[in-house]
Amino acid sequence: MSAPTTRTAGEIEVHRCTMTVVRRGGWSWGPDPRGLVRQVVDALPEALEDHFAEHLAGDGPDVEIAEPVTVTVRPRRPDWSGRGETTFEVHVAPASVAELPADPPPAEPVSFEEALSPTRPRWSAPPAAALFAELAERNELDALLALLPDHSLRVYLLALLGDDDASAGRLLAELARRDLLAGATEILPEPLRDVRPGASLTDLLTDYLASADREEIARLADAVGHSDQQGGRTAESPSPATEGTSVSRTAAREVRVCSALPFLLAGPLARIGYLDAIGPALAGIELADQAPLFAAALAYKVLGATARGWRHAEQDREAAAVFAGLDPPVPEERLTDFARHVRPALPLLDGVLALSVCRGHDPADPLLVTGVDDGLLLVDAQGMFPIAWAGETARLLPYWQACGRPPVLICDGPLPPGTLRELAVAGVPFMTAVRPLRGDPATRLPWRTPLWTSGHGPGEGRPDPRLAAELPGHAARLADLVTALAVERRAVPLADDGDLEHTVTLAATLGLSTIAWTLWQGRETPHPLLSLSRFADLEATVRFEPHAVRVRVPLGRRHADLLRGGLLPDVPDVVWLDGRTLTFSGG
Repeated sequence: MSAPTTRTAGEIEVHRCTMTVVRRGGWSWGPDPRGLVRQVVDALPEALEDHFAEHLAGDGPDVEIAEPVTVTVRPRRPDWSGRGETTFEVHVAPASVAELPADPPPAEPVSFEEALSPTRPRWSAPPAAALFAELAERNELDALLALLPDHSLRVYLLALLGDDDASAGRLLAELARRDLLAGATEILPEPLRDVRPGASLTDLLTDYLASADREEIARLADAVGHSDQQGGRTAESPSPATEGTSVSRTAAREVRVCSALPFLLAGPLARIGYLDAIGPALAGIELADQAPLFAAALAYKVLGATARGWRHAEQDREAAAVFAGLDPPVPEERLTDFARHVRPALPLLDGVLALSVCRGHDPADPLLVTGVDDGLLLVDAQGMFPIAWAGETARLLPYWQACGRPPVLICDGPLPPGTLRELAVAGVPFMTAVRPLRGDPATRLPWRTPLWTSGHGPGEGRPDPRLAAELPGHAARLADLVTALAVERRAVPLADDGDLEHTVTLAATLGLSTIAWTLWQGRETPHPLLSLSRFADLEATVRFEPHAVRVRVPLGRRHADLLRGGLLPDVPDVVWLDGRTLTFSGG
């Protein structure tokens, strides 16, 4: 429990004070818990005065307290539970000890309600530069930039100019490699205008940005922005419909929700860095305060199916709002408007997710491809971990290369025209039961069911028999996944396009796949729908506190499995919860 600014009698001002009541030797808080809190608050001033007495004596120099201070206060009456010893630990954050006016104004008394519900300081998401700098430290920035579309590159270049010269230089170099700086090259110095893509281009552009003055960078930003508008894409700003949406700041509120499954996604997504990327990605397009809307869309993906393709059930709307930290229900028009404005940030989040899956893929295991929503969905066959959702075949090739160029099983689905031909031309070894079109370079296999291959791979056209035998099972599991998460559950059914829909589908599927792999790998074939079916009705009680959101799930087999599998970790700094920590418990 945090108390507001407290001034002790003397010369020390405590700017932040957190009181923790430690219960030992029993499970009861006694007959009068409120009286216990009042006792702690009443004992605090005297305890602080006694602790800092040595600093208040004499006329010595100012003292800087650099480490947190812990003061132990013992109650002056017997323990309320009648068992063991009771202590109150008072943690005082670092503060400066300096001379104050001789007669400081008396502090106003703090009521019990104010002590229980203190005002939480405003929390802001890290800037986009923080994410790009972290990716550069992990040597993943260049791989991620190669996955971003042209418009996203320009948007984040504008966000990084003047804040992170090193990352901005690498984005500028990537744009130059794609010959997308036609309107901006006139701003660059003469030695850089004729530089062709090469190993030194990034260093040259980075050095230029580091030495350029603010006026030059401003002109470069204007030129890049103008070039983006000439290409028919403009960076959109939040509309009035989305302004004012913020995380509920209710300090003490308890709600029971129909499903804890949205909260269970947080741990797996935090483990791969996806949760940490949401804030900077949205901050780069000035939508960080709209993160709760992203969370609501994510929650809808693992809640009930949408009726008639667009209507969410009332209990699902409430659960999604609670997960997002919003007052229910979440207006559909705000989600739709948010889906339109968040488009430039979505490829960045998709890239972070894809790279994490590609790092863990074994090149000996196949990938699966199917057609969904006029695009292609790429999935790791082992565990059905999603990798990417692309509108054309060429956009999938970098992910295939990042996975080590494994064989690809093409499953039945509405494939975009020319998919088989483009994969074969790119050298992708594939196998499929989808009948090729005239002109597709595919060879019929001698198998008990009709199968075709690109002719690449073991034995030049002789596929691995294991893949041919496994193809029907993989195709059936992938079809079930697409039906359940992409067709039956629509996060933003009224959106103009499916960009946000695809992004939250990938994120939700990854969370479900991680849960299934952790709990049932080795016992049965892990599949995301196992997590969906077995935890969808796991109710939970959610309590909002000033610095944490606590999720309590019923004790039982499911809670024990989650706890044993390490799937109930604390998740700090959740962006849509205003930086609060998400914690789990059973009860």
